[in-house]
Amino acid sequence: MMKKTEIDKLSDKLVKAFLKNKIIAPLPLKYTKKIKNAQKFRKLCESKVNKQVVGFKAAGTAFAVMKKLKEKEPFYASVYKQNLLKSGKGVKINKSTLGIELEVCYVIKKNFFDVKGKLSSKNISKFISYMAPCIEIVGYRQRKKGITSFGDLCSDFGANMKFLVGAKKKYKKINIGNLKTNISNKKAKQSINGNTNTVFVNPLNSLLFVLKKLKKDKIYLNKDFYVFTGSTVGVVPITSKGLYVGKINKLGTVKTIIR
Repeated sequence: MMKKTEIDKLSDKLVKAFLKNKIIAPLPLKYTKKIKNAQKFRKLCESKVNKQVVGFKAAGTAFAVMKKLKEKEPFYASVYKQNLLKSGKGVKINKSTLGIELEVCYVIKKNFFDVKGKLSSKNISKFISYMAPCIEIVGYRQRKKGITSFGDLCSDFGANMKFLVGAKKKYKKINIGNLKTNISNKKAKQSINGNTNTVFVNPLNSLLFVLKKLKKDKIYLNKDFYVFTGSTVGVVPITSKGLYVGKINKLGTVKTIIR
């Protein structure tokens, strides 16, 4: 039997941590610093997770963050059924949790995968069946804090811990590129305002970005799936346990209880 390579051993460790909700030592920088290497590592880890994929997340969709970290574009990662919860459910956090985000998500029809031809902002709406507000809890499965590059997040399953999805609305064209958003924890006297325009200028641009990447990477699912478009409020530190409420104008409300 061939001796396992370092990348194989490390990906095994991270996959185990992902499946068993454990924390491991930080990954070596050579797998996390450059986005190209981080993408490779993410894909290797995802290939070893024998669990249902329910969708994909875009991350790093704010231009201010891209500029600060000297990145050229956002990135995407798979989202698994085990990390998808209904609005109002509890989420247990740990020392490696980075924070909480409020996002717009879409449900995309599976016939998207059969379409030939170019995707554009003009033709993607025919693949959208629903839209909803959602909360994402982001963090590492490693003993590390902060974000020095997109690779930090990307290499660790896109730093996704949990998604909570609010009530879905049938898709219709609304002014999605300029909606006020807010996430708050009353007990902690914490209230953060945001806007959907921080998400790659418009969440639909973020959706298009992910769909194009799925085509490029020859990803195929045989069912409808979610695309989570990125935070409207940045990464909000979780200052206190208890109830967090996210609101997106015209889309609705989503909640989680941090434990």
